[in-house]
Amino acid sequence: MKENLFKEFCGMLLDIVYPRRCPVCDKAVKPFGNLICEECKDKIKYIKAPFCHKCGKELRDSRAVLCHDCQNREHVYDRGMALFAYKSVSDSIYRFKYRGRQEYAAYYGERIAAMLGSRILALKPDALIPVPIHESKRKARGYNQAELIAMEVGKLLNIPVEAEYIKRVRNTTPMKELSAQERQNNLKKAFKICRNDVKLNTAILVDDIYTTGSTIDAMAKELRLAGVKHIYFIALAIGEGM
Repeated sequence: MKENLFKEFCGMLLDIVYPRRCPVCDKAVKPFGNLICEECKDKIKYIKAPFCHKCGKELRDSRAVLCHDCQNREHVYDRGMALFAYKSVSDSIYRFKYRGRQEYAAYYGERIAAMLGSRILALKPDALIPVPIHESKRKARGYNQAELIAMEVGKLLNIPVEAEYIKRVRNTTPMKELSAQERQNNLKKAFKICRNDVKLNTAILVDDIYTTGSTIDAMAKELRLAGVKHIYFIALAIGEGM
C-alpha cells in the first residue's frame, strides 16, 4: 500500500516538473492530472460496428462480414480487434514511436482497457505478447512502443505480459515501403520463440498499427509451432476496410 502511494506521489512530482503531453495536440495536458486534454477527446475516431469479423477493420457495408483483405487472404491468427481509426491518430503514433513520447502509452492502454477490456477478458488469455522490434532499433529508439502499450493494458486488466517470449531476429525493411507480397517475404524467419519454458494456450499479440496482418501472421506461425492453440491480436490503430 505504502509502495503504491509512493509511486503515485513520484508520478505527480514528475508531472509537475515534466508536464505530461497530450497524445493529440502534444501540448501540456489540461486539466492537470488527465491523460489527454479535455478538448482533444473528440478528435480521435474509434473503430465502431460494422467491423471485419477477422481483423477488426471498420466496414463501409453493413451487410459485409469480412473486409476485402480478409476475403482474399488466409490468416494464421484467429481474430483481432482494434481501437482507433488510423488516420485520426497517425500523427500521435508517429510521435509515440519516433519522438520519444512514451507517456502516450498510459492513455493508449487506458483506452484499450476501457473500450476493449470486456472482449479481451472474454478470450481468457494466458498472456499478452507485444510485437517485438529488432534489438538495433530498440537501442536506437530506447524502447519498444508495442511493449509499452502491452504493459499498460496488462496492468489494468491483470494479464501477464510476456515481452521476451518471441524476438525479432532479423532487422527487416520498414513495412510501409513494401507491397503485401513483399511484406510476407520480408518477414520470413524474422521471429524466433525464446521462452520454451513458458507454455501458453491462448495468447494475444499487441501492436501499434495493423495494416495487412503480415507481421501478426508471421508471429502467429511461430506461436502455432510452439503449441499455442488460440492466437488473437489487439491493435491500437487500424486502417479502413472495404
